[in-house]
Amino acid sequence: MLIEKDYLINPHFMYMAGIYDRNAELCTLVTELNRTFIIDKAPLEILNDSIRCIGFNLRGAIETSRWLLGNKNMCPIMVNPVHRICVFLDKSSKHNDTKWFNPIHITRTNSINQQTNVEFTNGQTITVPMKLYSFNHKLQTAEQFRNMVVRMENNSYMFEKDPRKGA
Repeated sequence: MLIEKDYLINPHFMYMAGIYDRNAELCTLVTELNRTFIIDKAPLEILNDSIRCIGFNLRGAIETSRWLLGNKNMCPIMVNPVHRICVFLDKSSKHNDTKWFNPIHITRTNSINQQTNVEFTNGQTITVPMKLYSFNHKLQTAEQFRNMVVRMENNSYMFEKDPRKGA
């Protein structure tokens, strides 16, 4: 499998996870609708690069997510509001093997032996070592967050604060 130098998250992105190459360097295994490949960057670098392309950064995206959803840990992150690409993670980003998912490509989840089987729009499935309830809660939060992005009449985008959350 070829290792690519750069990658920007796009609408075909399904999920990614950190892996180590043969030199023990952290890289990222990215899965899109029609291909899987390795990027010679850590997952957080890919996220930051993808967000930076629209004029923001990862830290700001995390702060915005926490502001809108309440001060929760492991909030979903808006990568590109124009394409409404949002990602959520299965465990803390401090773990190098954390998986980052694009909820728009998840079609079904079910429980298998206390783990979650995730089916994607292209028919591919993976098993995540997490209880179904926990995974579905993260998925639902990400979908709600993605829906908070409101399209304005003048084709600009803004975030709408959830009125149920405190100021």
